[in-house]
Amino acid sequence: MSSYGVYCFNMKIVIIGAGYMGSALAWPLKDNGHEVHLVGTHLDEEIIHACEKTGIHPKLKRPLPNGVQVFSFSRIDKALKDAEIIVSGVSSFGVHWISEVLRPRVRPGQKILSVTKGLDITMDGMVRHFPQVLTESLSAEVRKDVSIAAIGGPCIAGELAGRRQTCVVFGSEDLSVADFLKEIFQTNYYHIWTTRDVYSLEVAVALKNSYALGVGIAYGVLEKQGGLDQAGASMHNLASALFAEGTWEIAQFLKRTGGNPEFAYTLPGVGDLYVTTMGGRSVRMGRLLGAGYSFQKALDLMKGETLEAVEIIRGMARWMAALDRKGELSLTDFPLMRALVRTVLEGKALELDIERWFSGDK
Repeated sequence: MSSYGVYCFNMKIVIIGAGYMGSALAWPLKDNGHEVHLVGTHLDEEIIHACEKTGIHPKLKRPLPNGVQVFSFSRIDKALKDAEIIVSGVSSFGVHWISEVLRPRVRPGQKILSVTKGLDITMDGMVRHFPQVLTESLSAEVRKDVSIAAIGGPCIAGELAGRRQTCVVFGSEDLSVADFLKEIFQTNYYHIWTTRDVYSLEVAVALKNSYALGVGIAYGVLEKQGGLDQAGASMHNLASALFAEGTWEIAQFLKRTGGNPEFAYTLPGVGDLYVTTMGGRSVRMGRLLGAGYSFQKALDLMKGETLEAVEIIRGMARWMAALDRKGELSLTDFPLMRALVRTVLEGKALELDIERWFSGDK
């Protein structure tokens, strides 16, 4: 029995990726009494060095929980020895890299939990979520004995590390695996629901990044118009409409690709979209675009930032183009995403054709 009242077996858990979200999971895991190894990628050397030197995670600005062992990437094999659960905490740009790293190292019986958010969409419109990418990278004989799960839902890493109340969803095609991982991770502040619909979970939490960028546009438009007026009028009405259209488009994408559109309206959809609009890189990019900057200029102003939202927009452009070629979409479908594609990928001035929103079979 952990000090937080959740029954857990004592497990050895290795988190690969020492950024915000992967590292934040060390808090509930240590609160539940597990052995936790935090391994930095080749891009995390400064973070690992700071943790080793001071015990304080430089991004989360908190001392790591007592007992968390940190490892540079060169020591990954030592960190992984006898691990029972592996957490993939890399960004979406690292999903193929982590697949290559894990392929020779994963053992039958292990469980892999993916924190990474994004979709792999081909030119012909085929959609794969990241747990699928990880699964397909494993050899056939290992694959059948390794369980892969995913996390989705509204979770700001700094709040989780601060033990603030947090609600998320764990997904695995084998529901018993998601339920098992729930027992390992859940505390009295980290609340977990489970699902076997990994596809709908992963789609909702991936698309929310691009639509959070869309919501940010409203506040850039406000800045372009001179900010709050003498009566304090803001741009919340437009932001809310962008939020609603984004939610609707997530639901429509799920419906068209065989997922469950209900996921757009709960924790992985509106929940995660809301928390992402509270700040961060995606919203800042949206603000810059709304203020009138070209995408290239906004990119220059945000130099060095990882922008998963932009990668999702690129993937969605491929998906829409594939369906457009087949005559399966109309111009009234996905109007907000089409506007983002025109501005971000085609370099055109931002144009929100609001009259096309909320049209179609609603």
